[in-house]
Amino acid sequence: MKRTLEISIGSFLLMLTLHTSGLLAQSSQPATGRTYQNPLPIEFGDPYVLKVKGGKYYMYGTGGGAKNGFAAYSSADLVNWESIGQVYYAGNSNGWSDSTAAWNGAYWAPEVYEYKGKFYMFYSAQWKDNPNKELENFRIGVAVADNPAGPFTDLSNKPVFDPGYPVIDANVLFDKNGRIYLYYSRCCYKHPVESEVAAWAKEKGWFDVVEESWVYGVELKPDFSGVIGEPVMLLRPPVKMDDKQAEWESRSVTSKEINRRWTEGSVIFKKGDTYYMMYSANYFGGKNYAVGYATSKSPLGPFTKAANNPVLQKNVEKGGVVTGTGHNSITYSPDGKEMLCVYHARTSVTGEQRVVFIDRMKILKDGKLIVEGPTTAPQAIPGSK
Repeated sequence: MKRTLEISIGSFLLMLTLHTSGLLAQSSQPATGRTYQNPLPIEFGDPYVLKVKGGKYYMYGTGGGAKNGFAAYSSADLVNWESIGQVYYAGNSNGWSDSTAAWNGAYWAPEVYEYKGKFYMFYSAQWKDNPNKELENFRIGVAVADNPAGPFTDLSNKPVFDPGYPVIDANVLFDKNGRIYLYYSRCCYKHPVESEVAAWAKEKGWFDVVEESWVYGVELKPDFSGVIGEPVMLLRPPVKMDDKQAEWESRSVTSKEINRRWTEGSVIFKKGDTYYMMYSANYFGGKNYAVGYATSKSPLGPFTKAANNPVLQKNVEKGGVVTGTGHNSITYSPDGKEMLCVYHARTSVTGEQRVVFIDRMKILKDGKLIVEGPTTAPQAIPGSK
C-alpha cells in the first residue's frame, strides 16, 4: 500500500538514507554481542533448518546460488551462518529430473531429515518423464547422504511416487508410533476449482477460472521407496466467501494479482496430543504471501484452521518494510527452550530477492499458535532470554 507522508523532501530523503543504510548493514554483517537482526544475510526461499546431534544447525533452501540443485549453510547459534556450498547436484548417478525444463528444472524446497544414521533430502523438481510436455511436471524426490553437508545422491532414478498431477513442497513427519507421513501440495496448474470467490472474480470480469493448490498427506514406506494407501486431501482454500479464512487466503485473487489461490509450504509437528500444520497461502512471488495453521488429533486429519490466522504476514500497513512472508520451517534454540519460525520474506531494500528471517513462535496454554514476527529490530539471540 502506498502511503503519502506529509514531510519535507529533505526530511524524507534523510529518513530513507538512514533506514536503507541500516537494513543494508544488517544484511551484510554478522550478529554482534547478544543480539541479531532480521533479515539474515542468506538469499534463500523456502528455508529449512535441521538441528543435528551435538547441536549444530544446517539450513537448506531454494536458490542460494545453487545450479541444478541445492546449497546449504551451517551454524552453531542460528545467527552466524557459514556457506558450505552446493550439497545436491541433479546430475548425480540416480538423477531423475530435467534441468532444461521450465524454471531451470524447478529445484525447490529441500528438507533434510536425520534417520537411522543417514540424512535424507526430500525436494521437488521437474520430472524428465513428460510425454505430454506439461509446463509444470513437478514431482517429489528423495536423496541420501552420510552427513548433512552431502553430497546427496538420489535413492532412485524416479520420484517417490506419481499421483498423476504436479506436486511440490514435501514435508515429512516421523510419528512416535513409528509410522512416517509425507505431506505435499498439489499445484494450481490445470486445477480450476468452483467457489464463491471464483464466481465473484468471473462476475467482475477479472478471471474466467480460479485454479487452486491443496495440501495432501499420505503414509510413506519405511524405506521411502513409495507410499502406502491413497493420499488424503487435508487443506484447501475456503469455498464460501463468508468463511473466516476466505479474506486472507484469497488476497491474490481479490487484489486482481493472479487467478490462483495457493495452499502450500506445509510443515507439521506434534505438541501434546495435537498435530499442528502450518501452511502458506497466496502468490509466493507477491506481497500477500502469508502463513496460517490448522490442528488435528490425527496425522491425516481432519484438520481445522485456526481462528487467529494468519499468524505471519506483511507489516507494511503498520509502518514496517516486510512483505511476502511464507514457506516456513520450525526449529529450536540451542538450549531447546525456544521454538523458532524460519521463513523467507522480502523487504523494501531486498526488493524481489527472498531472504531468511528467524523469529520466535509459541504455543500458548490454550493451544493457540503465535509467531512474534516479522521483525527487523535488534532482538536477543535464540536461547539467551
